[in-house]
Amino acid sequence: MQRSLHRPAILAAALGLSACAAPGDAFAPQAAISSDRAAAPPAHTVRVTGGGTTTFDADLDGDGDVDGSHFGFAAVIAGDGSAHGDFTCLMAGNANFLGLRLMAVQGPVTSGAPDGRSFSGTATVKVLNASGPGVQSTFRDIPFVVAVTPGGPGVATLQLTVLGVFDGVAGDVATGNGNYDLARETLTTGQITIY
Repeated sequence: MQRSLHRPAILAAALGLSACAAPGDAFAPQAAISSDRAAAPPAHTVRVTGGGTTTFDADLDGDGDVDGSHFGFAAVIAGDGSAHGDFTCLMAGNANFLGLRLMAVQGPVTSGAPDGRSFSGTATVKVLNASGPGVQSTFRDIPFVVAVTPGGPGVATLQLTVLGVFDGVAGDVATGNGNYDLARETLTTGQITIY
């Protein structure tokens, strides 16, 4: 009986002290001070950047030339997988790739892996001569995924997959899945960094 009388008195005293305490006061309830910090933990971000030229170390289209590309990207990936940045991969006309003189995949990066080793977005794909000599074809809102390993020439790699289109076209290394899966490319010039 005596315990039950003391418990309400102690609780009332504690509530009274916390109600009178000024914000930041040692007696103020900690939940009131730190609730914003608890709801939003510190943001973890990863930056992935790169640019240069690559080689597939193979003749993907059977024309006697070892194929490669030019690329550039920069993205910031948050811990929740959201991202912002840009990606460009192109065959710039100085080398024949898949019978094309120009092909470009360009678009914003919108998501990525927390370790920065892959990212994705939606691109515009431009191809010259695919539908006839001098004809430029443009495909919009094409999802893409890029996987990378960091480093410099001979070490870093990049692999581009364009989702939902071009399945089975020359250079596709995984036919039948509805996607255009290019082989892994190795840097010949430039750098890829993840930090």
